[in-house]
Amino acid sequence: MAVILLVLLLALLLGGLGFAAHILWIAAAIVFVFWLVGFALGRGRTEGARGWYRW
Repeated sequence: MAVILLVLLLALLLGGLGFAAHILWIAAAIVFVFWLVGFALGRGRTEGARGWYRW
């Protein structure tokens, strides 16, 4: 009985980690798209007024 509970707990833990990793990949992709858009729109400005970040 304890082995079955341990296996179920392990499956639940790994499933939760996989779901969290999937959500983090989606969030990273969204942030990357916003960064690309900001980078593309910031190309027309002068070097002194690039916004809130400097590369």
